[in-house]
Amino acid sequence: MHAFKFLAATAVTTLSFAIAAPKAQAQISVNIGPAPVCPYGYYEAPPYNCAPYGYYGPEWFSGGVFIGAGPWFHGPDHFYGHVDNHFHPEHGYHGPYPARGEAPRADFHPEHMENFHGNEMRDGHGHIGGEHH
Repeated sequence: MHAFKFLAATAVTTLSFAIAAPKAQAQISVNIGPAPVCPYGYYEAPPYNCAPYGYYGPEWFSGGVFIGAGPWFHGPDHFYGHVDNHFHPEHGYHGPYPARGEAPRADFHPEHMENFHGNEMRDGHGHIGGEHH
């Protein structure tokens, strides 16, 4: 009988703790830091290196300022803009890259690229879209 009382008391105590315990909610916080300061924008995938002039089309710039890519994208919803992926290292580009913090060349105006020839459309997170965008 003594064992039964001990077992019942243990069960009641355990149940009390289970009911009184607060529910833990998982939260994940990732601080990726500020967006890279690149004169012509930065690639939309890590390590977010600066992209050369001509990678992004004029719709990626507002008043000469890049609207972002990857986790720092701050363009409109359902945005798709032209890129020339020939200037992407994954497609064989080995040319010069601007340095972070470098000023744009005075003769390069990203918001007025009349001769830009994009071959792909992407959203600000690197997803490739079709011509209907």
